[in-house]
Amino acid sequence: MPPPRRRPRARALLIALLFLAVASRGEGAGGDAPGNATPSAPLACSELSRVCTAFLAFPAAGEAANASVLESMFDAAPGDLTADAAASPGYAFVRKNCSCLASRTYLANTTYTVPSAAAETPNTTAADVAAAAYAGLAVPPPGGPALRPPRPGAVVALHLLCGCSSGPWNYLLSYVGVDGDTVESLSSRFGTSMDAIEAANGMAGPDPITTGKVYYIPLNSVPGQPYAVMSPPTPTPAPAPAQNIFPDVSEHHSTKFPYGWVIGSMGVALALIAIALLALVLCKLSQYNPQAPNNQGKSPDQSISHKFQLLKSGSFCYGSGRYLCCQFGNVKQSRTDGGDHHTSIPKGVVVDVFDREKPIVFTYQEILASTDSFSDANLLGHGTYGSVYYGVLRDQEVAIKRMTATKTKEFIVEMKVLCKVHHSSLVELIGYAASKDELFLIYEYSQKGSLKNHLHDPQSKGYTSLSWIYRVQIALDAARGLEYIHEHTKDHYVHRDIKSSNILLDESFRAKISDFGLAKLVVKSTDAEASVTKVVGTFGYLAPEYLRDGLATTKSDVYAFGVVLFELISGKEAITRTDGMNEGSNSERRSLASVMLSALRNCRNSMYMGSLKDCIDPNLMDLYPHDCVYKMAMLAKQCVEEDPVLRPDMKQAVITLSQILLSSTEWEATLAGNSQVFSGLVAGR
Repeated sequence: MPPPRRRPRARALLIALLFLAVASRGEGAGGDAPGNATPSAPLACSELSRVCTAFLAFPAAGEAANASVLESMFDAAPGDLTADAAASPGYAFVRKNCSCLASRTYLANTTYTVPSAAAETPNTTAADVAAAAYAGLAVPPPGGPALRPPRPGAVVALHLLCGCSSGPWNYLLSYVGVDGDTVESLSSRFGTSMDAIEAANGMAGPDPITTGKVYYIPLNSVPGQPYAVMSPPTPTPAPAPAQNIFPDVSEHHSTKFPYGWVIGSMGVALALIAIALLALVLCKLSQYNPQAPNNQGKSPDQSISHKFQLLKSGSFCYGSGRYLCCQFGNVKQSRTDGGDHHTSIPKGVVVDVFDREKPIVFTYQEILASTDSFSDANLLGHGTYGSVYYGVLRDQEVAIKRMTATKTKEFIVEMKVLCKVHHSSLVELIGYAASKDELFLIYEYSQKGSLKNHLHDPQSKGYTSLSWIYRVQIALDAARGLEYIHEHTKDHYVHRDIKSSNILLDESFRAKISDFGLAKLVVKSTDAEASVTKVVGTFGYLAPEYLRDGLATTKSDVYAFGVVLFELISGKEAITRTDGMNEGSNSERRSLASVMLSALRNCRNSMYMGSLKDCIDPNLMDLYPHDCVYKMAMLAKQCVEEDPVLRPDMKQAVITLSQILLSSTEWEATLAGNSQVFSGLVAGR
C-alpha cells in the first residue's frame, strides 16, 4: 500500500484556522434550511468575456424530473439535458454556456417563475424561493426584485454557479455536496481523480465535503446518458384476459400461425396501392387535359383563385391539378396570348430536394398579373441576387423575388433551406415559378419593409423611426431566428448574410430573417461546426476569421448580428463615414464596429457612458433607459470579438436580450404618461 499523505503542521494549522473562520460566518453550514443557508460564492475568473461549456448537476425527483420543468428552470433546450438515473437520488445534468462576467466570476443566466405556493410562505424573499428551487445552484444578482417578497408569477433573473476549466479538463460540473459525500466517493462516481477535484476546488487535501456547498468536478466527457424522465413509470395494469368466444377450440390452437390476420392485412395493402395508382392516373389526366370538365367555362385565373397557406403546418402541397400534381419535374404552361413563356423547373429541383415540404408552383402568367408586369410602382427593393416586387397572388399579399436563370444555385439553396426550417422569426416561403430566362421565389409579405429603412435616415425614405422598445424586440426576434437555424434544426445552418436589410418587419414591427440564398449547411466535427467556402456576404458584417480563412461558422453569424446591434443603437450603417473638423479631405469610411468599439473604450458604466452617448441614434431623442443601452452595447461588443471563441452563441444573446427587453418594458411603464415615449408593450408571440 502507498504511504499516506503527510501535511506540514503549519499548513494543517492554517487550514484549521480558515475552516473555523468560515464556520464562524455560517458559510457552508450543513443542515440549515435552504432559505437560511449562505449561498456558495461563485468561482473567480480572470479572462473577462471568456465563454465555455459547463454542466450543472441538479437532483431531479418527482415533478423536477420532468424534462419540460428542467428546460424552463434552466432556460435549456431538450438536447442540453442528460441524466444519471442510476444514482440515488437521480441527477439531471444541464449544459449551460458559462461566462466570465464583469464581476470577475463565472456565472450563467436563467430565469425563474415564482410559483403560487410561495405566497403562503411568510418572511421569505424571491431569492429564498429560488435558492430552495435550485438546491443551491443559483444565486440572485445583487439587489433588484429578487430581494423583494415573492410575488406569484413574477419572473426573477438568476445567476447559476458554473465554471470554466483552467486545467487539462474539458468541462467543469457544478455539484452541490450532500451528506455522505467525500472526495473519494465523488472521484469514483464521476470517473475523475481525487487530485483533479482538489485542484479544481483549491482544496489542500481530501477535506470533508460540506453539505450544501457547490463543488466543481473536472470532466473530460459529457456526463450522464440521454435524458429520460427519471421517476419510475406508473405500472400499467395487466390486461384482462380476453373472453374466449370459441369455447370449442382447443387452447393450443392459439399458438398457430395467424393466417387470417396476414391475409386480411395483404388485402388492405393491395386496396391502398390500387387507390394510390388510381389517384396518380387521375392527376396525370388532369395535368395534360386542359379541357377537363371541371375547368370548362372558367378562365385560368378562376381555376386557381383559391387562397393558399404558408408552409408552417407540415407536409402539404396546394394548387389545382392543372398546375401542380404534388411532384416536381418540367411543368410547362402555355400562355393564353400564344407567347413562349412557360414554367420550366431548373434541373436539380426534384422531390428529394425538399424532403416532405413542397411549395406551391405558380405560373408565369400569375406572376406577371400580380406585379402589374413588374411595374416600378410595385418594386420593393433590390436583394443580393435579384429584385423584390410586391404582388397579390390568389387574394394574398406576397413578396416576389425576381432572379435571372443564371442564379439557379442560389435559387435551389434558398428553396432547400426554407422548405425545411419554419419559425416565427424566419420569413416563410410560399412557392416559386420559373420562365425560360427567369426564376421567382414567393414569400409572405412584410408590411413594414426592412429594418435598414427604419434606421438609416428613415424620414427621407418615408419610413418611421423606431422607439427603443421596438429596437430591443426586433433584436430579440432576430436572435431567436438565428438561434433556431444554428441549434434547433435537424441540419444546422450558417446564414452568412445577416444584415439590417435582410431583417424584415411585419405589420406589428416583429422581425423576420430573410434571404437564405447564401445559407450553408455546417459540417459537424468534434471541435466546432464550420464550413470552408469562398467569402461571400456584405462588407462591414464579415467576421475577421471568415475574411481571412473563408471559415463559415455560427460565430461568423454572431459577429454580423453584433454589427446589427450597433446599427440599432446608433442608427448608422455598417460602413459609415466619419467627418473630421473640416469637410471633405478629413472624412473617412470606417466600419461601424470599429467606431463603436472606440466609443466603448472610455465607457465605464451606464452612469458614465462617455463618447458612447454621442454615438446613440439622435432619432431616439434621449428617450431610452441608459442601463439597457449600455447592456446592449456590451453584448454587441462581445459579439464582434476578434477571437470567435470569445463570442457568445445565439442562445446567450437571446437570454441577455430577453432580460434587456424586460428591463426596458419596466422603464417604459414608468413613463406611460408621456405620449412621446409610451408605445405600448410589444405582445409576445
